[in-house]
Amino acid sequence: MGFLTIILLFLTGIVAGIFGGLLGIGGGAIMLPMTRFAFSFSPSIAVGTTLVAVIFTAVAGTYQHWKMGNVDWKSVRYIAPAGVVGVIIGSILFYLIKDYHELIDLILGIVFTPIAASMIYEGLFLREKPDPPGKTMGGNIPLKAGIGGGVGIFTGMSGLGGGFIMVPAFVYFLRSPVKVAIGSSMASFVWFALVGGIIKISQGLCDVPAAFAMGFGAVGGALIGARLCSRIRPATLKTIFGFIFLYVSLKYILSYFGVNI
Repeated sequence: MGFLTIILLFLTGIVAGIFGGLLGIGGGAIMLPMTRFAFSFSPSIAVGTTLVAVIFTAVAGTYQHWKMGNVDWKSVRYIAPAGVVGVIIGSILFYLIKDYHELIDLILGIVFTPIAASMIYEGLFLREKPDPPGKTMGGNIPLKAGIGGGVGIFTGMSGLGGGFIMVPAFVYFLRSPVKVAIGSSMASFVWFALVGGIIKISQGLCDVPAAFAMGFGAVGGALIGARLCSRIRPATLKTIFGFIFLYVSLKYILSYFGVNI
C-alpha cells in the first residue's frame, strides 16, 4: 500500500469522523462503502477493516460521554457482554460466507436500506420529543441483553457499529434520555468493536494499515464534527446523507446482479 493511499484513507477517516459526529451514526457507515468502492477492497476485507477502524472512534466517543456523565454503566454491564457473544456469533457466520463476495454485497445493501430510510425519515419528519428525566435507562436485564446480543450479531456480520439500532432501541424500549442512549451505546460498542476487530484480524479479514489510517483520521474528524454540530442543522444533513446512503444501498444490491451505478 502506497503512501498516497494511506493519506487518502486518513482523509476518508477525517470525513467519516466529521459526518459521523454530526449525524450521530459513527464513521463506519461512511468508511465501509468508501473502502469497498473507492479503494476497491473486497467486501470481506472492507467489513473487517472498517470494524477495526471504528475502535478508535468508539474509544474516543466513550471517553467524551463518560466525562459528560452520559453513560449508564449499570445497563452497559449487561448490554456489553451479550453484545460480545453476539459479535463472536456474527463473526463466525461472516467467516463462513467471506468468499461469497456478491452475497456480502447483497447483505450490506439490505443493511444500508433501513439506515437510509431512518435518516430520511428523521431528517424530514421527526420532531424532537422531551427527554425522560434522569441519567439512567429503564427496562429489564433480558431486554437489555437481547438488544446487545442482536446488535452484536449485526456488528460481527456487517462491520458497522449499530448505533442507529441501539440508540432508538434504548430510547423507545428502555425509556432512555437521548444523550444517555448515545453514550451508553458508544460505551457498549467499544467492547463489540474490540472483540470483533481482534477476530477479524485473526481471520485475515483486515487491512491493518488502512484501518489505523482511517481510525486516526476519524478521531480527529469527530472532534471537528463536535464543534460544527451547533452550527449546522442535523436534520438537513441527515436528509442529504439519507439519500446518499439510499444510493449506496442500491449500488450494493445492484452489484449483486452485475449492474454498476
